[in-house]
Parts: sequence; structure tokens; C-alpha cells
Amino acid sequence: MPSSGVCQNIIEARQKQNGHGSVSLPVQFNTQDFKQLKHYCLKTNQRFVDKTFSPDLNAIGQGILSPDDLQRITWHRPRKLCPNPCLVVGGISRFDFGQGILGNCWFLASLGALTLQDQIFKQVVPLEQSFDNDYCGIFHFRFWRFGRWVDVVIDDKLPTINGRLVFVHSKHSNEFWPALLEKAYAKVCGSYADMKAGVSADALVDFTGGVHLSIQLSKPPADLWELMCRAGTCLMSCGTAPGDNKVLPTGLVQGHAYTVTGVKKVISQGKSIQLVRVWNPWGRVEWNGDWSDLSPLWETVSSQDRDLCRAVADNGEFWMSLHDFCRFYAELDICSPSPEFLDGTPSCQWNSQMFEGRWVAGTTAGGCRNNKDTFWTNPQYHIRVGTDTDQTGNEKNMLVSLMQMPDKRNRRQVQTFHIGFSVFELTENYKSTRGKLPASFFSSSSLIFQTTTFLNAREVMEFFSLKPGEYIIVPSTYNPNETASFMMTICSKAQIHNSENSSEFQHKKIEKVKLASYALEVENWTQIFQQYSDKYGEVDAEQLQKLLNEKIFEGKAKSGDFSIDACRSMVALMDTSITGKLNREEFVRLWKKILHYKEIFFQMDVSQTGTLLLHELRNAVIKSGTRVSDSMLNLMALRYGASAGHMSLESFISLSIRLECMSKIYHKLKHGDFMVLGESDWMQLCMYT
Repeated sequence: MPSSGVCQNIIEARQKQNGHGSVSLPVQFNTQDFKQLKHYCLKTNQRFVDKTFSPDLNAIGQGILSPDDLQRITWHRPRKLCPNPCLVVGGISRFDFGQGILGNCWFLASLGALTLQDQIFKQVVPLEQSFDNDYCGIFHFRFWRFGRWVDVVIDDKLPTINGRLVFVHSKHSNEFWPALLEKAYAKVCGSYADMKAGVSADALVDFTGGVHLSIQLSKPPADLWELMCRAGTCLMSCGTAPGDNKVLPTGLVQGHAYTVTGVKKVISQGKSIQLVRVWNPWGRVEWNGDWSDLSPLWETVSSQDRDLCRAVADNGEFWMSLHDFCRFYAELDICSPSPEFLDGTPSCQWNSQMFEGRWVAGTTAGGCRNNKDTFWTNPQYHIRVGTDTDQTGNEKNMLVSLMQMPDKRNRRQVQTFHIGFSVFELTENYKSTRGKLPASFFSSSSLIFQTTTFLNAREVMEFFSLKPGEYIIVPSTYNPNETASFMMTICSKAQIHNSENSSEFQHKKIEKVKLASYALEVENWTQIFQQYSDKYGEVDAEQLQKLLNEKIFEGKAKSGDFSIDACRSMVALMDTSITGKLNREEFVRLWKKILHYKEIFFQMDVSQTGTLLLHELRNAVIKSGTRVSDSMLNLMALRYGASAGHMSLESFISLSIRLECMSKIYHKLKHGDFMVLGESDWMQLCMYT
């Protein structure tokens, strides 16, 4: 059977083309269908209990509660906590909730921003849910997760101690949207403990599925104020420099996430002052400098502005000047479903495209530009930037986001690497080249742009300028041989045409090895066959295994034997008579192929170790006459390579024969109505059978 993972990837890619994973047609998280589950509960008159995120200590996780407190946890539905529970009481507000004992200020700061945008909030929190009609203890929420929207189902059992919510809680004792939303996000992360510590930008992106711009406030752009004013329909958060959450004399908290809730320009003593409003998700503890609640500077503005802006209350929200904002905060994150906020021109049309890829140790994980011999093996993306009549000078017209995709269920177990990307101009002499560009291109071409710093973060993004022309974008980890999946999104103010570069081009032109004429040797092969065949003139998989292990390695370094599974596979592929054995003619055809691939293998084995290093695999496959993409190369390495980063002769021969046979089968079948798979999908499935 094909690998379920490969099948699932193909299915998901097809579904995505048909709109699955969009905000209007989200994917079911954990394959749970909210409507079906609710209908079943109503029909059977029972309260829903989520078996995929059971209300127990596993959902809490380790490291956030003491053993004594863990034993005191009881899970209650809202109707056990108050007589009249509601999802929303008196509208949505950032002042509705306060942080619990969980250190997830990054999530709550993003939640505060979410409350400011009604349309985005309704996408995340379906408001038709209630504790009244058709209540059966089931709720659902929507998040954007790595390229697709997912619908997350939960039960409404919440962790309490002594009848009080342990984590986020509402100011109104009967309002439960914050606690239920937090539980849904905890489910996505793996547990409540997996929400401890993070960056608010991650949640902002998960709430919008949109464009994220990160600004380092130590070096703010000249148009920062204009950008923040344009971001009125966006979600914004900011953070102080790393620290231990200590409250500083200024009233700000070290290493803490805040929500940017507004901007306002006022006239003070004849001068125009740019003010930024910030909210602490603790719901208390505020800035005490200029323009804080009790600052005398408020007496210098008009009574109208003073009444409109100042609120003397310990609610965690305060004003400060843009100058102080840049001085005391480290970064600002802006996130929006649309990139329109990036540019002040109303008529500007932004274009975007998303790619998914993977770095695999030994094949496509070449590391940063410091690794001159392997950098070219990284995934490459070819973009053509068209002429944009609105663009003048060096204004920024490109936003590129590179995001690592998790390979673990629990957020805290996900290993992230230092990642970044480089942009090169495609020179004239390489424009006609098809496929992957060689190392010589990168050593001779000018670097147009590079990530400022390779960051160990979920997402790295840059906003920069590209003139009309053709370019190659290379995403990479900083170190080579680090395996991870990624998603790269390219937003452009100009028209762009993107494609992935990952076919057969190499350092030097590689001539396909032609099948030699072995007419004079067929007699010798027949004699070999007769030595191992049975009385009926046939060899089965076990006899073929013995033959190959005794004959194929003569005079060559040996890294491993032919396995019985490999021999069974070869018999199945060459057994045209369907007897489970090979007759003389079938064996001769197989032996001819084996010698052919053996010759290619040892030509590529320059170290003469009897193994093929995985970074040499692409050349070997191309030399055999097969075009190979990065995704196919990665599957080859995964399915047939060793963990030590090499491939044995036995594995290479098995791989090559399978590729050749399955390619021929595909081209014979593709004209039939039942052949609905494309060649790439077909070959990936065959690779994993």
C-alpha cells in the first residue's frame, strides 16, 4: 500500500485547488466535523466530550502547575460555574478578559488586537454558537495554520480550581468566549502548557491568515507613523526587549507582549504630537511616563482630545509618544488579511503566491551562502518582476515571508532552525537554463538582497525593493543538513510570475549513459542464470537474491547485500508471465538493467566507498535519464537512503528499476479515463509502495 502520508499530501493538494482550506471552507482539524458531531449529540441527547483533547491532565500538560494544583483540577462546563452562561456579554472588548496563571501573554496580546476587528473576529469565533438553543456542550473555532484554515472542535469542559477558571477568565463571570477560544488554541498547540511563551506575531498570523510585517523599532522606517495609521484595520502588537517579566520603573514589563490599540495626533503647546495607545494583556500595570493616564501633558491639549483619549483607570491601557514607543519597545508586528496596508496608494494592486517546500539533509538542505559547495542544492524559486507604473525610485515593492512548518504534534516539541533567504538576479547567460541552477551561478552572480539575520523563529519576513527583471530566491537554513518543511509567501506590488526551479540542471553537463550492446555477453548471462535457476528454468526471489549477492559485487567495494524485499520487488516488476518467478528472457532483461545502473553508480561514487552520497544522488538519477524534482529527490532519499546520509548499490538499483518501470506504466495508462493522477503524484506514490 502507498504511504498514507504521501496519499494524504496528494489529496490535500487536490482539495486546496478546489478551495478546501479557505476561510469559507476550512479543513476539519483532527477530521472532526462540527455539524455531524453536534447533530449526533442532539439526536442521542448527550453532552459532547472531545476524545481527541480529553479534559484531563494531558490537556493541561507539564510545567505550568504544581503537582498539588494538578491534583486539584476539576473540569466543569460553564453551566456548572454560573447560572446563565453566555458566549458574549455586551459586545466584544479587549477589557473582557484577564490573563490566568499561564504565561501566554503573546496569545492574549493578539487576542486583544482581534477584538478590535469585528470581521476578523467573526471568522475566528463563529458567533451563532450559544448556550441556549440546541446546546450540547460542543463549540468550534477557526484558525489559519500553515497555509490553510482549520475548523477546531472542542467540548466546553474547562479546567478549574475551587470553582474558578485556572487560565484566561472574563471580567463578566458568565462570559466564556475567551476561555473557550483559548482552549481551542491549546488543542491546536497540543496542550495548555504548549502555549507557554511565544511571540504574538504567530497568533496574529493564525487569526488572519494574512500578511505579516515585523518592524524593529530600534531602526524604524521613515514612514512608520503613516504605516501605523494605514494599519487601522489590521491587528497590531508590540513587545519589550527580552527579560524576566520584571516590572520596570517606567511601569513597562520586560520581555512582555502588548497590543497596539490606536494612534492619534494631538496639538500640544503648538506642536503636533504623534501618540500611540498600548494595552497590557494583564489588564493592569501601565506606563507612567509622558502621556500616561496621570501625565500633566494632557492639560496642554484641547479639552476635546483630552476627553476623547485620556481614561484614568488601571485597565492596562495607556498612551505614549511615538518617540517613547520606539525607545522602549523592541518590535512592532502588523498583520492583515490583505497586503494593502503596505502601500499608501489606493489604486495599488498587490499580487501574492505561496510555495511549500522541504529541506532534507543530504539532498536539499544546503545551508546558507557560507556553504559554497552545497548552497545551490537548496530549493530555488524563479520570479519575474514586471514593470509597475506606480513604482518610483527605490520604494519597497516586495514582501517575502519564510515560515517553518512543524513536524511534531506538540508546539513545545517542535524543533526550529535559523532560517532566511537570499535573492539573486538571473543573469542573461542563465535565462535559458531549465531547472536547478548550479553552484557556478551563485559564485558568479550578484546578491541583490539577503535576510538581515537568520533567525531561529517560526517566521522570517523582509520588506524590500526589486526592480523589474528576473530573480532567483533561495530559502535556506543557516547550517546545512537540517531537515524541515517550510512555506514561502511572496507578495509583490508589481506583477510577478513565479515558478519552482528543481529539475535536472547540474554543475556540469551530464550525459545520459546509454544502454550498452551486450549481445556477446548474453551467453555468459545465460550461463549465470542456469547456475541458479530451478529445474523449470526459473529463479524466484530467494534464488535471485543469492545470485545478485554473489555476482554483482565482484571486484567492487560492498556496502550491503540485496535484501529479499528488494529481490521480490524486482521479480514483481520484471515478471511479465506473472508466475512469481523470472524465466531466462525476463532475467536477461533485468540483468541488463542492473549492469547499466551499476555502471552509473560507480561513476558517481567518486570516493570509491561502495556508497553514493545523497548529494550525488541527483546526478546519478539524471545520468540514468530520469528528470527529478526536489520533492522526488527528497522522497528517494527518505525511502531508499540510509540515516548516515548515503545510498547503497542495492538501494540505487532497486530505486532506478522501480522508477523506470513505473514511468513506463504511467505513460501507457495515462490516456485511460481512470488515470486521474498527474505524473508527479503517480511517481511519488510508486516511490513509497
